[in-house]
Amino acid sequence: QLRLVESGGGLVQPGGSLRLSCAASGRVDGPYAIGWFRQAPGREREGISWISSKGGTTGYADSVKGRFTIAKDSAKNVVYLQMNSLKVEDTAVYYCAAAHMFGPAGWKSEGEYEYWGQGTQVTVVS
Repeated sequence: QLRLVESGGGLVQPGGSLRLSCAASGRVDGPYAIGWFRQAPGREREGISWISSKGGTTGYADSVKGRFTIAKDSAKNVVYLQMNSLKVEDTAVYYCAAAHMFGPAGWKSEGEYEYWGQGTQVTVVS
């Protein structure tokens, strides 16, 4: 069983930055990728970024490309999401999730992920 714990959320002004962390613990068979999702009130959960098990491959949704950066510290088993130039529309609960492999739906589909964290709130307000 894999346990994921997000941290680093908070309240920030537009243009500000936050760094989210996703700490993984427990044991699972095989490598796994980590994805970051977010869900704003009244909206569907949105896949925004992912990183491969060894950290060599990453991807971003158009909504965050150029502003967010995903990175992995394999020694600590932590994946980070650096969020810069935050906008009011980035306000959401942010989740990390783990997947052993992606099917045709790809990394943006929440159904591809087997393990989820509890989420951390990010609020961008002027």
